[in-house]
Formats: sequence, structure tokens, C-alpha cells
Amino acid sequence: MSDPVGKLPSELDQLPDRDTEETAEWAASLDAVAQAAGTRRAEYLLRRTLQHAEAAGLALPKLLETDYVNTIPTAAEPEFPGDEAMEAKITAWNRWNAAAMVTRGSKYGVGGHIATFASAAWLYETGFQHFFRGKETDGSGDQLYIQGHASPGIYARAFLDGRISEQQLDNFRQESGGNGLPSYPHPRRLPWLWEFPTVSMGLGPLSAIYQARFNRYLQNRNIKDTANSHVWAFLGDGEMDEPESTAALALASREQLDNLTFVINCNLQRLDGPVRANFRVVQELEAQFRGAGWNVIKTLWGSAWDELFQLDTTGALVRRLREVPDAQFQTYATRDVAYIRQHFFGVNAELVQLAGVLSDAKIAECFHTSRGGHEPRKVYAAYKAALEHKGAPTVILAQTVKGYTLGAGFESKNANHQMKKLTIDEFKSMRDKLGLPIPDSAFEGGQVPYGHPGANSPEVQYLNERRAALGGPAPARKVHHVALPAPADRSFAPLIKGSGKQEMATTMAFVRLVKDLMRDKETGKRWVPIVPDEARTFGMESLFPSAGIYSPLGQTYEPVDRDQLMYYKEAKDGQILNEGITEAGAMADFIAACTSYATHGEPMIPFYIFYSMFGWQRTADQMWQLADQLGKGFIVGATAGRTTLTGEGLQHADGHSHLIASTNPASLNYDPAFAYEIAVIVKDGLRRMYGETPEDVFYYLTVYNEPKVQPAMPEGVEEGILKGLYRFNQACDLENAPAADSPKIQLMASGTAIHWILEAQALLAAEWNVAADVWSATSWGELRRDALECDEALLRGEVRTPYVTRALEGAAGPVLAVSDWMRQVPDQISQWVEQDYTSLGTDGFGLSDTREGARRHFGVDARSIVVAALAQLARRGEVPASSVKEARERYGL
Repeated sequence: MSDPVGKLPSELDQLPDRDTEETAEWAASLDAVAQAAGTRRAEYLLRRTLQHAEAAGLALPKLLETDYVNTIPTAAEPEFPGDEAMEAKITAWNRWNAAAMVTRGSKYGVGGHIATFASAAWLYETGFQHFFRGKETDGSGDQLYIQGHASPGIYARAFLDGRISEQQLDNFRQESGGNGLPSYPHPRRLPWLWEFPTVSMGLGPLSAIYQARFNRYLQNRNIKDTANSHVWAFLGDGEMDEPESTAALALASREQLDNLTFVINCNLQRLDGPVRANFRVVQELEAQFRGAGWNVIKTLWGSAWDELFQLDTTGALVRRLREVPDAQFQTYATRDVAYIRQHFFGVNAELVQLAGVLSDAKIAECFHTSRGGHEPRKVYAAYKAALEHKGAPTVILAQTVKGYTLGAGFESKNANHQMKKLTIDEFKSMRDKLGLPIPDSAFEGGQVPYGHPGANSPEVQYLNERRAALGGPAPARKVHHVALPAPADRSFAPLIKGSGKQEMATTMAFVRLVKDLMRDKETGKRWVPIVPDEARTFGMESLFPSAGIYSPLGQTYEPVDRDQLMYYKEAKDGQILNEGITEAGAMADFIAACTSYATHGEPMIPFYIFYSMFGWQRTADQMWQLADQLGKGFIVGATAGRTTLTGEGLQHADGHSHLIASTNPASLNYDPAFAYEIAVIVKDGLRRMYGETPEDVFYYLTVYNEPKVQPAMPEGVEEGILKGLYRFNQACDLENAPAADSPKIQLMASGTAIHWILEAQALLAAEWNVAADVWSATSWGELRRDALECDEALLRGEVRTPYVTRALEGAAGPVLAVSDWMRQVPDQISQWVEQDYTSLGTDGFGLSDTREGARRHFGVDARSIVVAALAQLARRGEVPASSVKEARERYGL
């Protein structure tokens, strides 16, 4: 008999059954349970059977959701090793000072967040007291990604241990006068404390995964023993809505990163209200992480719930918890017991019976405050289980009350994220709840006081003893500077001498240079090539067999091209990070490598090469994160410019990345025209970032896929290359040079546009008797940076002339700047050019065409440049206006 219309065969229909009788018996048993004890009992047995099978390692699909209860029952919790009463006192002081700091700052209008740390305090304190390794022992310690909105609590703890003063607490979010504290974890602003920027939200979890992965990379390449380093990422449940938060979950499980733990503070609230008003975010996250292969630990209910679960002999309570949406549960946390009895327990007879034996005090405790994330024993049990789990990363879903201990005016309120202060009466109530010895007299004058038990108090002694046992203060950022020796000049020599008659694109020139640098005996192993599945596009496949592509599994298969010279080679100690189609993932890799000098005391030299269109445009937020984290390395925008990538069209044609890059103060942006310029820039970049006096900068280089003959480097141009401008040649040096009294113009270009102005220079001389000098503008951005510094110096009474002004001093005629970028890119320097200045560029959307067709479309080809040059000279009266019309007609414009 055929299947009904629309019904697909079951997967089981495809599998042979070697014992149909046994299978039938199992099915009959399940039917019998359902008939005798009800479908709920049958469902329970199936769930328990699947959980048992999973624990036994049977290859069955996992349950994506488990019951809405703690993963670790109270009876299974390990013995708590600390002094719980002492740790409660320490946590109380930190809660108080975090709230006081933000409240005191509110009178200046600088804001701050109170409720996040209030809910997460025990999640941090348990880690600081028992788990987080510091940096004062062997190894690198743990890497802590602190939730940005919880920063007041971290400052409060640093105040307690003596690393931050009361004056600094009062300067929270007031940095301009010095001795202040930044709003969130910003290493660039407070480099001795913060390691990892975690705001913008979503970038922290992504970076944490790739940091854990890079730790393994260093281990497998025998550069640093990171076996004892664990990455902890503290996140909000609302933050998990950011796509970057979950973008790399599969990578973490695929590579078995059991050196990574996510701790998600599930207080059920985001900035405006409930995270999942009509749903249950904990269950959603559990399914998402379990489906991705993570170990999931739910720490939801406090010990007050134990009595309720013991009384739940029918499973009615567990079923009810599974069906109540988050927004309703938040309402329970703010309503009286009568409301809870009616709306939670009153839905069926089983729950009414259960509630009948519960006191009002018990119900209030359970629904108002008793959450797993507020009890150190339960948090300790979860952290210990996470560290002991092997073969997969762990996520801990810890439920808390947002605004916990801040009083009824804060707890579980939708608006508590925007609430910046407590009243004096609310502070006194909080003091009493926390049991802090702060007298009423301390509030005189209406100012809430900071609290400290004293440097020699039992609390501070206990805190310091615990941190000493774990390897020193945390969080902490320490830099042990290791200067890298400069590579031998022979690596740069081929680019310096040019390519002879052979054509070579600047993309290939860069790849050849790095390939030679990776052979350097001193520093070669420190290069980290990073590419998002485009290595062949950039001519990097020659690195595959020599450097290897990193894989923690090595190569478990025979590659299809094994008999070829440049075969696809994966290796456990591979050097290349080929990330697949994920610019965000590749950028997270780059950040981890760029900051290894601080995180691990091992300077690495990463270069991340990508389609230039898909760098700054797609991941500029991460590049800002890179700058905040004081990263060092080379990012390379290949196939650069709006007209060089033939045929690809609008979404691939980059004409604006240099404009976006110019907004990042740490980025040194270069658009080299020739191979020798790349050699000079990279050599100086290695000195500036990895030499004796390293700078906290990174480099952005744009390179092109257009093959051209690469000239040898002229003498004396190194300074101009690095500063951003030098004269490449003069009209008087041409074979058929114009007369000495002919009209003069200065043609300036960056990148591949240098070839267009060289052609225009020849046409102007041969056909129009115009003498044009050619300038290579290697960096519009560095020219502007220097000029801005001169302007700033003038405000201090120091007179300095910008380099671009000095370089063009005495140059005859107007200046015409040309690039394969929007005109705003070269126009960055216009106000410091004393000559008449105009520009040509590729404004607008890219389009699919040949290079010649695209350049004619944008008016940047050689003939368009000639017409623009003649127009400039005509405005000055140096050539007849008729020459412009004649040129347009001659060149078909």
C-alpha cells in the first residue's frame, strides 16, 4: 500500500531491522506505559532513556532541550571549598561600592549601569575566589571576557584589593582629566587592568571562541604551552541576540575547545524589557548550544526550590515551569504571594495541592529571589563541572534576578537598565540587607559613602590569599616586551630591485615578500597568515605545502590534489589559518594573534588578507575592537580599488575602505603603487610594531590584482614612502620632454592609479606640450595625520609645517590627485596643499565591466586625466579653453 499523499518515508524505513520482534516489543512497552500511566509518563521515560544513552556515549541524536531544572541536583553538588560567610562579606562590599560609584557619578550626568553586576555578582566572585588563574605563575593565566555592563563590579573589587583608589572610583566615566576609569573594559584606556574589549556587544563571545582556538594553535605549534589557560566569557542573555555571539559555536565544538566556558547571565531582561517575553530564553539557548555540540549546564533554581521539587511527585511543577513565558515569570518576581498562588499554582489541581503545603514565605523566597546564579555553592558546582568536562566547550546558563539586592524598586523591573542611582533610603535598606557596618552618620550631606573594611581586615586578607593561590590579581593585563630581530635585508631585496620585464601584481609582491619572511630563522615561525577561504584568489596556494593549514586533527584524509606540487595540506602544527567564508571569524583570529604579545608574552606577526570590499565595510567594528585591544599586525585589502576587479561589479568593488580606515586612530593606512613601496612599508612596520620601542598600531595595506612591470626603487625615496608622498619622476626627465617654458602641473596618485597618471603624463607631453611631474601618494591618511598633528601643535604655540606642504613646496602649477577610490580619500589633504588642488576618483557604485570600461565610466583613465589637467590649466589661463574641448572630442569623452 502506498504512503498517503505528502507523507515522506521515515528515516527508519531506510534502515534494515535485524530483529523486528524485539523492536515490536519495545514499541509495545511504550504503548503500554502510555495507556496505563499516561502519555506524560511515557514522555518522561523516553527523555530519561535518551539522557542515559547520551551519557553512555551511544551515537544517538541529542535532546535539544532538557527539563527546566538544574543540570546538577543539589544532592550531587561537590563540597564547597571556601569560607562562604567570608565570601559573602566580600561580595557585599563589592555590591555596595559598585552601586555607590555609579550613583555618585550620576550627579555629573555620566551614567553607568547598576543592575547587571547586581545580578551577576556571585558569578564573578565565585570565579575570582576559586577558578580564575592569574598571570604571576607559569603560563599565561586565564583569559576573562567580562560583560561590559558589569564593569562597576570589577572596579569595586579592584578597589577592595587596593589596585584602584577612591579618587579613581569617583572618576568613573570621567577620563579626560587623568586618573579616571573608562565606562567598559577598554585596554587602550586602562591597559594594566583590562585585556579584552567586550562592548560592542556580541564581539566578546566571538573573540572568546577564537582566543581559545588560538591558544590551541600556539600549543600545537610549540610556541607557548597554553594547556593551563582557560577562556571564560561572561555574557548577557540579551547579548546572545547579536549574530556574532553565536556565529562560531560550531567551530568551538568541532575543534573540541574544552578550554572555553561561556557563562550566560540569564536574568531574562535586556535593555528595554524581557529577552523573550512570550518564550523561554534559557530553553532556546540550551537547544542552540546543544545542537551545536556544546556541553550545557543549567543553574536555574536556588536551594529554596528543593522542597518544591521534592513535593512534585507528578511532574506538574516541572511542566508548569516549562510552559510559563519569561515575561510572566518576571511578573511573578514582582507580585505578592496571592497573585502567584492564583496565576502560577492555580492552573490545575495538582499544583493547587502542592501550593497548599507551602508557606507564603517559602513561595515568596522561591519566586522573588531564589535563583541558582545567586548561590555560590551552585555556581561553584557548575564551574567545577565545566572544567572537568572534556571534548567540548561548556556553556553555563545561570538564572539570576536583574537588580538583585538593590531593592524592590530595581529588582526585575523593565527599566532597571536605564536606572542609574539609588536614593539614600534605598542605600540604607541595601546596607541592612547586606549586613554592612556603615553608620547612618556616613550619609551626612546626602552623599553615599564608599565602604572598605580596611587593608588589614579579614576580608581583604582572605581575598588576597585566594588570589595569591590562583596566581595573582585578575583581571590584569601584563606586557613582557620581547623585541623581535629585524629580518635580513635579503627578504626585501627582490622587491627593491623590481621585476625587470616581468609583470607582477602588488598582491603577488606582498605574498612573495611574506613567503620569504616566513623562512627567516629568527622570526619566520611567528608569522600567522590568515585568510577567509580566498588564498587561491590571492596566489597563496604555494604556502599550503610549505607552511600547512592549521587543523587540530591534522589531515585525516588523502587530498584530491596530493600528487600536485601545491597540494592542500592540513597539519596539526600548520601555520596558515584558513577560516572558511567568515570575515568576522578571520578578524577574531587576527585580534587573538595581534595581542598574543600581551596575552601570552609571545609576539606573533599576523597578516590577514581579504577582498578589500569585505574588510572594513563588513568588520569595521572588530577593527575598532582591535585598536582598543592594542593589537599589532598587518591587514591587507587585496583586489583593492573600484575598477581593478574585472567583471565582479557593485558588491565587490571597493572604493571607500580607505575612507573608513581613516576613522580608526590606530590604523596606519597605505595604498602602495609599486612592489618596492610594499617592501619599505612592511620593513618599517615590523620595526614600529615589534622593535625595541613598539607602538600600539596596526597597518592597513591595499594591494591590487593588476599585473604591471615593477620598477626598481629610486634612490632617496624611503622617507617619502613612509610619510606618504614622494616625487616619482619629473617631466624634464622624459625622453621627449616638453619645453622649459611649457605649462606645468603636478599629477599625484596612489595604488594602481599611478599607471594611469604615467600614461597621462606621456600624453600631456607628446600631444599638448604640458610638463607634468608624477608623485606617488603612498598614504593619504598618514599625510593627513601629520598635518593634523601640526595643527594641534599650533594651538600649543608650536609652529610646524605639514610634510605634504613641505614636499610640494615650489612645485609649479596646480595639483591633480587621482586614485581608484572616492574623491574624499585624496581630498583628505587638500587644505594643506598650497597649490590649486582638485581630484578625480571613483565615486558611486561599482559596476561589472573591463578595467578600461570601468575607468572610462568613472573618468579616471589616462585620457580623462589629460582632459581634467587641461581644464585646470585653462582655468588659470595657461592653456586655451579650446584645448579642453578639443581633447574631449579627440578622446571620445
